[in-house]
Amino acid sequence: MSEVETRNPHSQLQGQLARVGELLRRQHLVENLAHRQQGDHHDLVESLVHRQHVAELQREIDGLHPADLAYILEALPPEERLEIWNLVKADRDGEILLEVSDAVRESLLADMDKPELIAAAEQLDAEEIADLAEDLPEDVLQELMHRLNAQQRERVQSAMSWEDDQVGAIMDFDMVTIREDVTLETVLRYLRRLKELPEHTDKLFVVNQDTVLTGVLPIRWLLVNDPAKDVAEVMASDANTFHPEDDVAETAQAFERYDLVTAPVVDANGKLIGRVTIDAMVDVIREESDAEVRERFGLREDEDIFASVWKSLRNRWAWLAINLVTAFVASRVIGLFEGSIQKLVALATLMPIVAGIGGNSGNQTITMIVRALALDQISPTSAKRLLRKELGVAVLNGLIWGGVIGVVAWLLYRNVSLGLVMTAAMTLNLLLAAMMGVLIPMTLLKFDRDPAMGSSVMITAITDSGGFFIFLGLATLFLI
Repeated sequence: MSEVETRNPHSQLQGQLARVGELLRRQHLVENLAHRQQGDHHDLVESLVHRQHVAELQREIDGLHPADLAYILEALPPEERLEIWNLVKADRDGEILLEVSDAVRESLLADMDKPELIAAAEQLDAEEIADLAEDLPEDVLQELMHRLNAQQRERVQSAMSWEDDQVGAIMDFDMVTIREDVTLETVLRYLRRLKELPEHTDKLFVVNQDTVLTGVLPIRWLLVNDPAKDVAEVMASDANTFHPEDDVAETAQAFERYDLVTAPVVDANGKLIGRVTIDAMVDVIREESDAEVRERFGLREDEDIFASVWKSLRNRWAWLAINLVTAFVASRVIGLFEGSIQKLVALATLMPIVAGIGGNSGNQTITMIVRALALDQISPTSAKRLLRKELGVAVLNGLIWGGVIGVVAWLLYRNVSLGLVMTAAMTLNLLLAAMMGVLIPMTLLKFDRDPAMGSSVMITAITDSGGFFIFLGLATLFLI
């Protein structure tokens, strides 16, 4: 079965998840019925029923791609997840552990004993072992390193020596190198002798006798050029190269910008030490996106959707506490104007509109700024221009939509002054939202913090309190 055939679209994957869930429910139901039956052959019947359903589940699981099986494991409650995990063949454990989220991986590893962990890790390549190493118990990792040959051990140690956000931590050591002083025909004969090419091989890396990278030879160039030509005549000497200390997020941007599939990784002396592949970059982009979403809403780490109440509480409490404080501040702002609200009850029904629109506008601005910061599109000079632009957008939006809601307020309450106050408050709160939407992520970046960290919580708190204060303050000044 080819890789194309084993990877399924999302709708088909949902169907497989439903089938696995149905098989589990049917197994539990029949086993419960068999367990209640009395008779001489009770144990035999129960054993046969169990084996029948296990065999059916096994066939379903064996036909799934590791990524699809990882998706199903993440979508199942812990008890059912472990039932499925125990049916996975040992030679597939390592691949699946790399595919699941960190939180789910932790629960699966906790269910495995030492021999199972070592057997699973031994099936992986060096860079994959390094990725899994931080989750393995120390004694398991030591024994695993002892079992590896010298080259594998050196590669694993090399990958583990780099930080998670550096290219060295994700580079692949499985690649094809050739010399520049041989003919294309020689290269073709060499490739035919190989059992298979490494995955995502779109180019061959050209090195000299000191393993210094001198260029790359795309496979398509190899196939369409005269076999009698030397590699040096055909190769590209200006290839995109990366260093192991490079930032993975910036490398991912380069892959997207230049439509790369693979790229060489060289050390300070230009020696080829590995490569970076598109599948690793896709993982980086996905993880960066997931982390940004979590940080925006104050989640500290990846969370298993079926995690215990205590674990979920630890992950969420910090920013909820901050949100509680900001909500209390907003309530005290309203409390300052209790007299005004009592005299003009319409204020109580209109003030949430001003705060809500401000929060929405601020989140739009923050989303754009955080994205631009991630792509390195903002410099100190452009930040000022961007702030002026956002303030201009806020003024126009405030006048347009503030005017609309002002007219609505006038029609509802037959009070022209209330409509004008509504328009002015909307405009001023949108200006506040635009200013904070730019300043919050830029300030976080200045202090070396993630620009997305808690930004949604902070902007909502500011626009709520600010919106209430602006609207109720203007109303008190001009209407009461």
